[in-house]
Amino acid sequence: MKVIQCYAPTNDSDEETKDRFYSRLQSILDKYREKDVIILRGDFNTKIGTNNNEYAEVMGSQDVGEMDENGERFADICALNNITFGDSMCTHKRIHKTTWVSPDHLTENQIDNICIGKRFRRSLEDVRVKRGASDNHLLIARLKVKLKKN
Repeated sequence: MKVIQCYAPTNDSDEETKDRFYSRLQSILDKYREKDVIILRGDFNTKIGTNNNEYAEVMGSQDVGEMDENGERFADICALNNITFGDSMCTHKRIHKTTWVSPDHLTENQIDNICIGKRFRRSLEDVRVKRGASDNHLLIARLKVKLKKN
């Protein structure tokens, strides 16, 4: 099992910084085989939204908001590497989906993600947010992986 933890640049970052991050992420993903259990998690500073028309293979329709530029970049990397968005597959109330709240408590976004290789997406039983004291909330996933004996 390979767990990759990331912190991506925000939408306001320059294009060169974003390109460097996503090319580095792709080079890390290139090292793994399809039969490896890959979990990609972190603060990707993305909004992937509910419209999954172009990315139906890798995402569900249970996210919050509209897709932004970072969301498109991240969805493209996931589609290229057969990785699904775990949090977009699970149905929960909005309070258990949003991972970031603005200081004025008016804007909520789902900018953190937990993703898993498409081959193992049925192993991901649940993904939900545990609210805390800060503006970034904890994203928790429950997995049940069945591995073959050698």
